[in-house]
Amino acid sequence: MTVEYGKLTFLEIKEKAAEGYLAIIPTGCTEQQGPHSTVDFDTWLATELSIEAAQQAKLKYGVKSLVIPTIPFGPTPEHRSFGYGFIDIPQKLYEDVIYAVLTSLVDQGFRQLVIFRGCGGHLLGNLAVRFNQEYEGKAKVDFPHHPFHEIWCRHADPDIPGGHADSFTTSLGLYKHPEDIREAQIFNPGSSEPEWDDPNLDFGKYSTTGVIGDPTHASRDLGEKLWNGSVEAIAAMLQGIALAQ
Repeated sequence: MTVEYGKLTFLEIKEKAAEGYLAIIPTGCTEQQGPHSTVDFDTWLATELSIEAAQQAKLKYGVKSLVIPTIPFGPTPEHRSFGYGFIDIPQKLYEDVIYAVLTSLVDQGFRQLVIFRGCGGHLLGNLAVRFNQEYEGKAKVDFPHHPFHEIWCRHADPDIPGGHADSFTTSLGLYKHPEDIREAQIFNPGSSEPEWDDPNLDFGKYSTTGVIGDPTHASRDLGEKLWNGSVEAIAAMLQGIALAQ
């Protein structure tokens, strides 16, 4: 049976909720990914990683979960200065949407929820704290950290600069969706390190292309290693969350 919520009928979803399935909420973005990668990168990444990790968690650990359809938009103000390719949702509106998704799932009987981000900039920690306080004893949402830095350090050179549309993400694209990568446009822009905690972060101050880091070390073979390592790490994360219930 599929792990995709959207591929089930409402009666099948009722059964899964009653059986204690985890509900995984992938959050994507629509934003520039440099001149060489399509703007839906964060969204397909969140979608496909969530689905494959849920499948592996079921096969390897017996974890039962459903992946709801990915939310493709989020706050992207740091990309506005590049002029095109962004759908920027204000933070307050975004949090309201996520909260409504969580409460809809709780209303259906899901008790354990996981927000999985395709985009590193989604600031939902405070929302998770508020939700867990309001639904204490009834439901819980986990908002785990990405495993990506650890996976990169395991399979590649940690001294290669990264941050956005870099060799990590470009490698994943070359492996999973090579049709989305414009290889002739892969080059090192010589970007500088952003002030990531700046509330007015603007990538245009640090990069002429939108790329943060150096994407020229990307390859399909590296992407396969990074993908498989990420799927396994996220599957293990789902196991840990399931065991904690």
